[in-house]
Amino acid sequence: MKKNAARLICRTILATFACLLLSCNLSAQDPRSGSLKDLNGFFPFDPPSTAEKWKKRSDQLKLRLLVANGLWPMPERTPLNAVIHGKVKRPGFTVEKVYFESVPGFFVTGLLFRPETPKPGKLPAVLSPHGHGGRLHDAGKQGVRRQIVIGAERFEESGRMPKIARCATLARLGCVTFLYDMIGYADNQQISYQLAHRFAKQRPDFEGPESWGFFSAQAELRLQSIFGLQAWNSIRALDFLAALPEVDPKRIGVTGGSGGGTQTIILGALDPRPIVSFPNGMVSSSMQGGCTCENASLLRIGTGNVELAALFAPKPLGMTAADDWTREMLVPGKGFQEIKKLYALLGKPNDTTCPDLTHFKHNYNYVSRAVMYSWFNRHMKLGHKDPIVEEDFKLLGTEEHAVWNDEHPVPPGGEKLERTLTKWLAERDDSLLNNLPPDQKKTVFKKAWETIIGRKYDGSATFAYEKNRLINLETNEQILLKPINSAKESDSITIWLGLGEEDKKTKALAKDKDLHYLTRVFMEEIDGPARTVANKREFAGYTHGFNHSRFARQVHDLLSVISYLNQTHGKELVIRSTGGMQAQAMVAAYLAGSSVTEVKAEKSDFTFASITDYRDPKFLPGAVKYGDLTWVKRSLGKKLTIR
Repeated sequence: MKKNAARLICRTILATFACLLLSCNLSAQDPRSGSLKDLNGFFPFDPPSTAEKWKKRSDQLKLRLLVANGLWPMPERTPLNAVIHGKVKRPGFTVEKVYFESVPGFFVTGLLFRPETPKPGKLPAVLSPHGHGGRLHDAGKQGVRRQIVIGAERFEESGRMPKIARCATLARLGCVTFLYDMIGYADNQQISYQLAHRFAKQRPDFEGPESWGFFSAQAELRLQSIFGLQAWNSIRALDFLAALPEVDPKRIGVTGGSGGGTQTIILGALDPRPIVSFPNGMVSSSMQGGCTCENASLLRIGTGNVELAALFAPKPLGMTAADDWTREMLVPGKGFQEIKKLYALLGKPNDTTCPDLTHFKHNYNYVSRAVMYSWFNRHMKLGHKDPIVEEDFKLLGTEEHAVWNDEHPVPPGGEKLERTLTKWLAERDDSLLNNLPPDQKKTVFKKAWETIIGRKYDGSATFAYEKNRLINLETNEQILLKPINSAKESDSITIWLGLGEEDKKTKALAKDKDLHYLTRVFMEEIDGPARTVANKREFAGYTHGFNHSRFARQVHDLLSVISYLNQTHGKELVIRSTGGMQAQAMVAAYLAGSSVTEVKAEKSDFTFASITDYRDPKFLPGAVKYGDLTWVKRSLGKKLTIR
């Protein structure tokens, strides 16, 4: 009771203050009218004040990550059909080649490292995504010598290939370790490096409702991305590792650097199986990952890598700060102190670490790896004495590390595989969603639409209103909301969406017995093309991974108008849409539920599936996957009248 009274008092004060600002013409600018956010923005993490608040926030974020990665609800795991072959021995460890199908016909490739003489019983395991440069990244003779001089590496031989050295040492420490290829690297070439990591120009011939490729509007409308496909590969790699007969599935760690650090962050948030994580080189409130493979629509709206990494809490989370974007982690208010505050709140103040290694550039070098070995040794109970020191070994030759050979031929790839894969993923998701039990289906779709719109309907939100302007005090969003008449005894209220102020209908409505309001939603962009961030590479994720779409922002405004009018009038609420705003009206009414009595919309042939460019003003990532307008219309039922 006391909390509710205090909340009401605070809201009253806020509303009064906002009205004063409006009357003085000093109100803050609608935040949406500023520059769009991009991957080089500032992404702070403000830890919550209670564990309960963090639980609520983390649940919201995990749902967003699942949706953004195309994994809501989680798809069926098809057979891996794993093949392990070509064992190579080195002192203290062995290496084998691996390939398996993450989905039918699409392969994950990599190297499996095992202890040469394993201890009795089940063994701990480590999954290792490699990052940019690939698992076969070789610094060369002169390159490694330069690293040795500055103390970044120790050996001229094994130090040339630090990702191999990392996994070899983990195997020597007793861990079964799987180093798997990112899409487009080493033996994973069914989708090319150029497409997965260097995509820059839209391909009109890969755009269409029946056949499409990655990065197209059709793929984005179904939440199909290279980022999401890699996340699925990571989950399936965990499946492979956990199923090995000698592995203890309750003792699995994950570590990767740079782009592999990004995958480590996401895997730690999506999959409950890892017990310790070390995402190196990508936990930062600064740059979030510049590659197309590190971004996806919806992914980081209202969040960033620091908070996403914190989703692993309270399990042990380690990283280092280098002379790159991760240096921000050491600055108060920009990362690590906030993670430590969260871990203290959750009762694990010593279960996160971020040593200062800013005397090195961006890396996962010998010194950083030593921090990780100690972290895993402690939290996976490997039983070794610190410090743990790497040992040299002879690098693998080409035949020793190549997954494909005459006995294990390279699988088909290229454009045909790309089209087949995107179509298969769409059919898989359609089948999964359509076959859900009716009540579960309603829940899944509602949560999905709330996520892709980025807003739940809040019937108790607070507002300020003066001079035909409505301000949502939760978000500071500002909306034109103008009464068309002053009917006092009306039975219902009508929101006219898209009706011009000088329209002839306005005069007629002024004499109507019912109360009418005119609203223009998201005015900063309503009459212009949808904005995108300043990036020469034509990829939706660079804009829509950090910002709500224009369509979503228009729906946000409508939800605010609905909430305000319900609170102030408490009458039946009708939405009338004209001027091409039918889809926005229907989606808002669907999300608002019983708060809207009826939607009257002009007839339109628009569907999200008809969009052929992510720069379309009505582009909404994920809309086709979750039923398009067909699902929305069906959900509205008799509420919807189309004329």
